[in-house]
Amino acid sequence: MVITHSLGFPRIGTRRELKHALETYWQGSIPEEQLEREGEALRRKNWGLQDGLDLAPVGDFSFYDHVLDMSVTLGHFPDRAGLAEGSITDRYFRVARGRSGNDDRGCEIHAGEMTKWFDTNYHYIVPEFHSETGFSLNPERLVAQIREARKQGVAPKPVIIGPVTYLWLGKSKDDTDKLSLLDRLLPVYAELLDRITAEGVEWVQIDEPALVTDLDADWRHAFNVAYHSLKTSQAKLLVTTYFGDLRENLQLACELPVSGLHLDAISAPEEVARIVDWLTPLKVLSLGIVDGRNIWRTDLGRTLDWLEPVHDRLGDRLWLAPSCSLLHVPVDVDLEQKLDADIKGWLAFAVQKLDELSVLARALNSGRTAVNDKLTENARVIQSRQVSSRVHNPAIARAVDSLGSHAGHRRSPHSERVHAQRRHTVLPAFPTTTIGSFPQTTDIRLARQQFRKGELTDTAYVARIREEIAYCVDQQEELGLDVLVHGEAERNDMVEYFGEQLDGYAFSQFGWVQSYGSRCVKPPILYGDISRPKAMTVEWIRYAQSLTGKPLKGMLTGPVTMLNWSFVRDDQPRKDTAQQLALAIRGEVLDLEKAGVKIIQIDEAALREGLPLRRSDRADYLDWAVHAFRVAANGVRDETQIHTHMCYSEFNDIIDSIARMDADVITIETSRSHMELLDAFRGFEYPNDIGPGVYDIHSPNIPDKQDMVGLIRKAAERIPSGRLWVNPDCGLKTRKWEEVVPALRAMVQAAGELRQAAQ
Repeated sequence: MVITHSLGFPRIGTRRELKHALETYWQGSIPEEQLEREGEALRRKNWGLQDGLDLAPVGDFSFYDHVLDMSVTLGHFPDRAGLAEGSITDRYFRVARGRSGNDDRGCEIHAGEMTKWFDTNYHYIVPEFHSETGFSLNPERLVAQIREARKQGVAPKPVIIGPVTYLWLGKSKDDTDKLSLLDRLLPVYAELLDRITAEGVEWVQIDEPALVTDLDADWRHAFNVAYHSLKTSQAKLLVTTYFGDLRENLQLACELPVSGLHLDAISAPEEVARIVDWLTPLKVLSLGIVDGRNIWRTDLGRTLDWLEPVHDRLGDRLWLAPSCSLLHVPVDVDLEQKLDADIKGWLAFAVQKLDELSVLARALNSGRTAVNDKLTENARVIQSRQVSSRVHNPAIARAVDSLGSHAGHRRSPHSERVHAQRRHTVLPAFPTTTIGSFPQTTDIRLARQQFRKGELTDTAYVARIREEIAYCVDQQEELGLDVLVHGEAERNDMVEYFGEQLDGYAFSQFGWVQSYGSRCVKPPILYGDISRPKAMTVEWIRYAQSLTGKPLKGMLTGPVTMLNWSFVRDDQPRKDTAQQLALAIRGEVLDLEKAGVKIIQIDEAALREGLPLRRSDRADYLDWAVHAFRVAANGVRDETQIHTHMCYSEFNDIIDSIARMDADVITIETSRSHMELLDAFRGFEYPNDIGPGVYDIHSPNIPDKQDMVGLIRKAAERIPSGRLWVNPDCGLKTRKWEEVVPALRAMVQAAGELRQAAQ
């Protein structure tokens, strides 16, 4: 009989219960014990939604981040978190969020560095290593959850990050070779597995997604060392890989001395047959056969066509699962009451994906006739999407094809147009600006909600948003910022706002997914060909510019970020969809320029996020992604200054592509790494202006002026000071005004000190 299981389930709850519990706890409104009770309730509910599985994941739930959870389990806290002070939960959140020196404890603690989890929009807290790093087992969290699951009647499959991937995910803070720590780490993993099996657990899921990346000989050898060391454990280990194919690591993965291997058959369908041939007769093969990262229904008939021969060969050794953790999709499409019926029928969220898994397992175990009704209905829905005129618009394809080669090029190189821009917009040295958004207050959110419900007229809504824009502009004027923004009060989300005004997008009510901690996003559903019926931002920006004599940026989201932060269609190449988005954004850029906007920021926060995990695949992606940005940005005159912003990104391996984007100014997040990300610019002469973030907006800490001065001086070691801008790491949407105002005041003062020193 085929076994069904899941690699992980969404943590946040159907109504974002986790978000609300965390933020209430951080505000001091509930004690730690209440937060723990909220977590237990969410876990019970999540296991209930996975009731049909043969094995359910345990340990996939996290209050902030599963990598940070693994650090806690391994007793691996950064020293600055304070090993003796406070509870484990308190120390945990110190690493996740930092701690302000302004609180009653008086000791500021910097948050851990965050970066993207492989090529997803999930952020993890980076483990920090140095020569003295040690590990000691702290299994209480995982053991408690195993006992909770058993009490609920759940067959538990604990989920942990594997030792090699854990080291691979981390960053050395000195010259320590991360792999030199493996010998210290493995005894703690062995102890952990012993502790788990003492709870009566048979199978342990041990995630090793590093196996789908390029590994040198030392890292490949580390896998053999690690799993030969752990093979004496009584636990049956299921090594799980996802987000890509194994390629040259396939034999290595198949020959590891473990009881089973999971392959992401959505990302690597061509490797299934090879692994079936390679695995020894005693090993289980788990296949990820429903997409854990996207929301389209699985074509069950087509899946069974290739899966049935595999089942014939493997029999009981075949397990079925989603391709990866369902962390990356919303919880339940049945909650959606406002989605168009056709589009809703094309979708499968986490609950529906497990239903699909159950149908496929039953078809294999009992024959297709046992689920004939479900297969027939599935085939009807798949066919309806394939032929829908709502998906395919030939006119849009023709418009993209008609773009000439000139569309991706500015009229003059940056070295020439920068002089036109400086004549057109006079700015001081170290110009100050922000990334775009300002605090989204309860009043703003309420106004948008009332407008959507029809409780606020169009006239009243416009007046309310204009009032907020005016306040935002006034605050920036008072603070002395050089380039202002309108604050984005009208926007719910940087992708959703634009998607709502483009044809080809649909929107859910409850399609939330976790980005990090309590931060959730609701990705739009990109289901069809994209076009822009009318201008999307011009009136708001025109109004904001009328309130100030200072330059004010028009704020747009770039085509690649629109693509990567949406649930994108899977029936055409991603690059084709990116070109459609680029054409739509290009129209908005030109309309802003016609309206007199001198500076236009086109955020590509997610450019690197879409980068293939394999180096050999990256050139093609970067070519079409950079081209999409250039199509969107480069129709303007020389004197119009184009900015872009990128979120947490290691730039070293793509710095030439960043330069090819040819944005006049790029702003990036660098404060958590203390400008280490600018090392990419040491050996590369970046030609344009750059704004390295000088304070971390994801932490409630108020930055110190001298710290920011120090960061910019450090940046000037890599970038000529005449091309440096001063700005926060990211948008200020999630912060409060009482945090934003003193932080920006200190930032402006830091820029002033730098100007004085440069005179």
